[in-house]
Amino acid sequence: MKKVINVGIGGRSFVIDEDAYQRLDAYIERFKEKVQMGLQTQEVIEEVEMRIAELFTEYLGPRQEVVNISIVNKVISQLGLPDGTDADKDFMSNNKNDTNMNTTKKFYRDPDNKTIGGVCSGLAAYLDIDVTLIRIIFLVALICGSLGFWVYVIFWIVAPIAKSASDKCEMRGLPITAENLKRFSSSSKK
Repeated sequence: MKKVINVGIGGRSFVIDEDAYQRLDAYIERFKEKVQMGLQTQEVIEEVEMRIAELFTEYLGPRQEVVNISIVNKVISQLGLPDGTDADKDFMSNNKNDTNMNTTKKFYRDPDNKTIGGVCSGLAAYLDIDVTLIRIIFLVALICGSLGFWVYVIFWIVAPIAKSASDKCEMRGLPITAENLKRFSSSSKK
């Protein structure tokens, strides 16, 4: 018989094995030690906890209700540590081959590099091309007719703004790891 604990992670409630909770707690404490971002450390920790909650929800199947040690190991292995070191060396002896790094790209408006609404910079980040080229294309489309204006307005209405560090990772197609969250968290609260 195993002891389970009810915990809140990233605004969600999970039932977790005691040994899995101890492993996760040790990981988060080690993560806090390595972040070293001063006042923004709490923001980074909140982003990581939200990502942990997303991964727990993803890994828990429809019939599985308890987060066990193998799920925690997968999450720790996938996220890593903020300084780029391998979390596996510190926390577990499992190999990383069973970890899938989901790198889905989503279209967001980029608030960090915007001129008007962030549509061109978000589109450039999504397509991996220079933002100047996108701006020139929209300008030429606007001069040749009103099509450029209407396309821009539609993108502005439809595309959400990349508010969090995880949104900015998804916009660029980067895996949502601790290192990438740290990289984009300094600009996420502007």
